[in-house]
Amino acid sequence: MTDQLTLTPRQRQDLRTIAAMIIPASEEYRVPGADDSAIQADMLTTLGRDTKLVAAALDHLARLAGAPLAALDVAKRDAVAQEFRKHGDVAAATLVRVVLQCYYRDDRVLGSLGLELRAPFPKGHVLPDGDWSLLDPVKARGGSLRRVP
Repeated sequence: MTDQLTLTPRQRQDLRTIAAMIIPASEEYRVPGADDSAIQADMLTTLGRDTKLVAAALDHLARLAGAPLAALDVAKRDAVAQEFRKHGDVAAATLVRVVLQCYYRDDRVLGSLGLELRAPFPKGHVLPDGDWSLLDPVKARGGSLRRVP
């Protein structure tokens, strides 16, 4: 496992390859794969506390593959992925979670799912500035004191 705060070039290439295996591009639904450069950039900039676990998962994949994933033929890549899935641990789960969360927050993917690219509230209703009437029920309840542990 690496102790660095960023991924090495080999790890970044393996991340791109495994991301494409997890979610390939779809012409039918007009969505990119998880290896899309914008989605990859999002992954790399938002790894944060997950960097060490993702690096550990990518290092495990590299040991199983014996070469960069991108250099392997499809059958060998699939065999490595199956082995990785069988013996994966929290690092493998973190790698998959990172790929999925970055993929499903991409605007193109959200649009293909029929989701609006804005917050769901107020659903097209414009609230006048300074109109705090929505808080009237809360104010009517009055204050409450609670002991904090």
